[in-house]
Amino acid sequence: MLLRIEDLDPRAHNREHVQALMDDLVWLGLDWDEEPVFQGGRAQLYEQALRKLEEDGLTYPCFCTRSQLHAATAPHASDGTYLYPGTCRGLTASEVAARAERRPPATRLAVPARDDPAGTVRFHDLVFGPKEEVLAQACGDFLVRRSDGVFAYQLAVVVDDALMGVTQVVRGRDLLGSVARQIYLTRLLGHRPPTYAHVPLLVAPDGRRLSKRERDLTIKALRDAGVPARRVVGVLAQAVGMAEPGEELLPADLLPRFSWEHLASHRDDVVMTQGFLSGLVL
Repeated sequence: MLLRIEDLDPRAHNREHVQALMDDLVWLGLDWDEEPVFQGGRAQLYEQALRKLEEDGLTYPCFCTRSQLHAATAPHASDGTYLYPGTCRGLTASEVAARAERRPPATRLAVPARDDPAGTVRFHDLVFGPKEEVLAQACGDFLVRRSDGVFAYQLAVVVDDALMGVTQVVRGRDLLGSVARQIYLTRLLGHRPPTYAHVPLLVAPDGRRLSKRERDLTIKALRDAGVPARRVVGVLAQAVGMAEPGEELLPADLLPRFSWEHLASHRDDVVMTQGFLSGLVL
């Protein structure tokens, strides 16, 4: 298990927050191998990958603003991804030069046309099963670097997964929509994609993802309230059918009980109901 701090955006560089995150993981009984990797210090590696894509003629500059994109099309899924209509794909060299005088461009990766088989990505998720996505329909040409020079999440994680030897990616199902783009990028860069497993989320009573912005329940709040880590893990395990009510466990205790097949049969998000909360504060 590798720990990677995804601090691509300079505004996210806060070592106190990073230490708090690591403290939460250790408290829960989770640890990792090797030293943590910070994406904020790996820009040169992402630059090399982007240069290869550019040399292969797969990218182009984009001058569209966020407001222009939102006005042109609606998000195609609950993750808020907007289908890019290809506005800047056909700009001439003179048009690019003129626009670049007014604002720096972002960089997009051109995906194959809808009827081109190369743009259809198929994969098997260990929880959600077989998936197929046509990139031109799902997202269109997508960002690999923002206009402020920050490398896009999709490019950075693909480069890091390959260079760090990642063989299996396990993460929340809210990122299931990113897989096709990441597999496509991985292959363009000459690497072998890892396997993927997207697990259900613990969500607020209204179904939204938990967030600090909404002041939702945090691990720190549970720690400060004196709730034992074993109880937190036990309640979460019970929510996906891997523990009995009232069991208190550490992650290592669940290893003999775990299977992807079992998790696939409990892949619905877990709603933080009053009953769920009462299990934590017994």
